[in-house]
Amino acid sequence: MTVLRTSLRNFLAHKGRMALSAVAVVLSVAFVSGTLVFTDTMNTTFDKLFAVSAPDVTVSPKAAGSDDETPQTGRPETLPASLVGQVERAEGVKAAEGAVVSMSVTVVNADGENVGPTSGAPTIAGNWTRNDLRSMEITSGHAPRGPTDVMVDADTAEKHGLKPGDELRTIAVTGDFTAEISGIASFKVTNPGAAVVYFDTATAQRELLGKEGLFTNVAVEAAPGVSDETLKRNVAAVLDGPYKLQTQKEAADAGREDVGSFLDVMKYAMLGFAGIAFLVGIFLIVNTFSMLVAQRTREIGLMRAIGSSRKQVNRSVLVEALLLGVVGSVVGVAAGVGLAVGLMELMSSMGMELSTQDLTVKWTTPAVGLGLGVVVTVLAAYIPARRAGKVSPMAALRDAGTPADGKAGLVRGGLGLVLTGGGAAALWAATQAEKAGAGSLWLGLGVVLSLIGFIVVGPLLAGAVVRAISVLVLRMFGPVGRMAERNALRNPRRTGATGAALMIGLALVTCLSVVGSSMVASATEELDRSVGADFIVQSSNGQPIMPQAQRAVEKTAGLDHVTEYKWLDVTVAAPGGKPEKDGLTAADPTYAQDLRRTMVAGELSAAYGENAMSVGDDYATKHGVKVGDTLTVGFPGGRTAKLKVAAITSDEGNVDKGAMYTSITTAARYVPADRMPQNMIMFATAQDGKESASYEALKKSLAAYPQYKVQNQADFKQDLKDQVGQLLNIVYGLLALAIIVAVLGVVNTLALSVVERTREIGLMRAIGLSRRQLRRMIRLESVVIALFGALLGLGLGMGWGTSAQRLLALEGLGVLEIPWPTILTVFVGSAFVGLFAALVPAFRAGRMNVLGAIATE
Repeated sequence: MTVLRTSLRNFLAHKGRMALSAVAVVLSVAFVSGTLVFTDTMNTTFDKLFAVSAPDVTVSPKAAGSDDETPQTGRPETLPASLVGQVERAEGVKAAEGAVVSMSVTVVNADGENVGPTSGAPTIAGNWTRNDLRSMEITSGHAPRGPTDVMVDADTAEKHGLKPGDELRTIAVTGDFTAEISGIASFKVTNPGAAVVYFDTATAQRELLGKEGLFTNVAVEAAPGVSDETLKRNVAAVLDGPYKLQTQKEAADAGREDVGSFLDVMKYAMLGFAGIAFLVGIFLIVNTFSMLVAQRTREIGLMRAIGSSRKQVNRSVLVEALLLGVVGSVVGVAAGVGLAVGLMELMSSMGMELSTQDLTVKWTTPAVGLGLGVVVTVLAAYIPARRAGKVSPMAALRDAGTPADGKAGLVRGGLGLVLTGGGAAALWAATQAEKAGAGSLWLGLGVVLSLIGFIVVGPLLAGAVVRAISVLVLRMFGPVGRMAERNALRNPRRTGATGAALMIGLALVTCLSVVGSSMVASATEELDRSVGADFIVQSSNGQPIMPQAQRAVEKTAGLDHVTEYKWLDVTVAAPGGKPEKDGLTAADPTYAQDLRRTMVAGELSAAYGENAMSVGDDYATKHGVKVGDTLTVGFPGGRTAKLKVAAITSDEGNVDKGAMYTSITTAARYVPADRMPQNMIMFATAQDGKESASYEALKKSLAAYPQYKVQNQADFKQDLKDQVGQLLNIVYGLLALAIIVAVLGVVNTLALSVVERTREIGLMRAIGLSRRQLRRMIRLESVVIALFGALLGLGLGMGWGTSAQRLLALEGLGVLEIPWPTILTVFVGSAFVGLFAALVPAFRAGRMNVLGAIATE
């Protein structure tokens, strides 16, 4: 009880000094808790939607994919309408009705604007059924009654200002058709962002599936007292075809599984960044308690002199850390809920609707948040607590401050050099790897060892690096600069730990910048080398190119040629081998001009001959295939062909790596017309001297189809750069949390350092140091610590990034590009970070009463 009272008194006495460490705990726990609440809420939202929208039993084609899969043919798999009658005869069926659902559509308003979501969610078109009443209710107008009626969901109507009477054009594989909005339906549960339009059954069948008499699934309602499992068995008993049957739970689980993989990636990525923030926070907590122990040396010595044991002193410091961890974690969990709500609002602004009514806070969230916060804080304070326990009673007779352990410093330095050397060796091994899989293991080991090594050896590096920085930055400020340098060098361990916190975040930023810049530079170089087409036409959301859009491209004036590009899922068997699933690219012969491939054997143009194909050299080597051999190819629809290998392409590049090519003419011989995929991408080349005019004409031709974008090579490169840039910006935003915690560490170190040097500051002021000079000295000390951390981080990050790029070179991304503007910006920005971190400590130091400071014990 005495230990607890002492700890509580010390905690409250130093509550100002604990505040910044508490902020680090709060931010880290908030990020973890917010991530868990956000992902749990998204799971709840989708679970409710899947549970409400799924009928008791669903009958669908055996070949039907997941709900979010866009068929390459542009048409979903179908069932005969007669199946509804068969299902109705099954025992336990109350009602059965056929449904039409297609996601291979684009809906545009009267201004030609796509009213579909921009968040990546689909546009869903179908017929209005009784089953839809489970999840939707008509809030305006009426359901569609004929070919000129369409009903739209309320969220889409609100976003795009749609109302009954407005005209919508639907673009499907069968053609374009228009209808007027007859009604608006609202979701009974949260709509995560999909756009939904409904037609009457005959129109949906004719316009979305190509003819009447077809459905994509049959929704079955159970009679009272009949379980879903029993109903499923009864329905299966009356069906004699290859159909897929799912109960409501099974359908909901399948939908949850599809969404769950995306949510898991998001969840664990965000938790990874939270872990980085926790790691940085450890340095802040260790520094805080180390400085508090040093400042209380005489106090602890007196406690030991009057009978306190080492264990009691040790426990006293750990209890203070426990209090800090509990307070910070409780606030952090609450802040995490607020962060989750903020993320939900952000996602809503991007098109993914999430309602706070579905806010889900499981008991595991506060348990994980409190557990992590408390455990990490107590572990971080363990070393300072042990150091406090070693304070002898004789320390009560000395000035505050504990002498450094020279032997421990040598052991630490030796260990740090060994770890750093091991990390460097592992990174070098990664650059020499012949396979990316083995190299990535070496890279991971090198990153971990070099990071730990730099952290451990930081105090040794502090002396040399700080002196070098001081020559360039501080010496120009005269005596004030020299005092700032000596203050930074006074306690290398403290400077090393403070700089290491900033080093971690900046090392990751630098590494990712190098990797991102190298990826863009490599892809740009390969595009210049291999892509011969002037223009590329493709969808922005993965939809196939509809036939009417294809015709618009082909009719554009000023084009020399247009190339179709289709992707087929096939099975391929080498001579004497078993069939293996693979992909086959069916294209026009002009594709050999549009994409310049390096050849290993034969000519690519020959692969577009009758019953001919090409393979990549990796496949050829693995299966012992050479030019002239015959492969057995199983096409969609069940037909098998014997195709002669006419060419072998090199797999050294990254564009179409490993692709197998054949002509569309050859594919059409073996693939039924209704199973032939639509083009996933198209290429076009302008006539000589008409590049600019053809570019504008092509964009004009596709103006009526806003789901497709026309890009010349410059556009394509810029789009690639923007995509990588957006991804990096998201990562930088998440890493900003760790950098903020590191900045708090600098602030805390300076604040406690000012308290530690109160008497010294008073003496300097007494012999003539002005307030302005004092504040400048503290600011310069902060700047040099920040630049020290920045230099370590930039050097470490460039080492990691360079090693990672060598692994990417094995995948065809062989250009190393160091983003010097970004690195210089980070370095200069670190100086401003140092200035910012010193504002409050410098202000407090400048306001000290001179006589009071001199009289301080």
